[in-house]
Amino acid sequence: MANQTKWVVDPAHSEILFKVRHMMIANVKGEFRKFNATILTEGEDFSKGTVEVTIEAASVFTNNTDRDTHLKSADFFDVEKYRELKFTGTSLSPIDDDRYLLKGILEIKGIKKEVSFDVEFGGINKDPWGNTKAGFSLNGKINRKDWELNWNAALETGGVLVSEEVKISAEVQFAKETA
Repeated sequence: MANQTKWVVDPAHSEILFKVRHMMIANVKGEFRKFNATILTEGEDFSKGTVEVTIEAASVFTNNTDRDTHLKSADFFDVEKYRELKFTGTSLSPIDDDRYLLKGILEIKGIKKEVSFDVEFGGINKDPWGNTKAGFSLNGKINRKDWELNWNAALETGGVLVSEEVKISAEVQFAKETA
């Protein structure tokens, strides 16, 4: 890239969340508390940029210690063997002025699958300290079984304890790195 600009995630103003249907009647929410993300662009044109995200698997948090321990086990993320989840963007296609379709490869437990997310560009602004920031909202869903996150339990009344569909959302703010 000729005029390459690096954008780094601002963790204090960013979050990666997920939501899974539990017992077929309600949703359970969680988040990953430790992650890093960068975008390389040509100037401030994000449509021609590349996105890299690395998430620390052991940073999963659902506000329930027993559930978090189970999610870290071999039944789910197997954090002793697979320390990171990774996303590498392959394309960012404009839908309209503020919305994009982000496609990329999501790697969980060493398994790589193509995924896509709806992205809303919040804009670019300077903070009170003169730093240039860019904001994005991301939404999508995956089937956890595609990454061998297979654990489940049947319910007495029919159905399963944990749905296969996982909804993912993120609010991320990036800071433009100065040379």
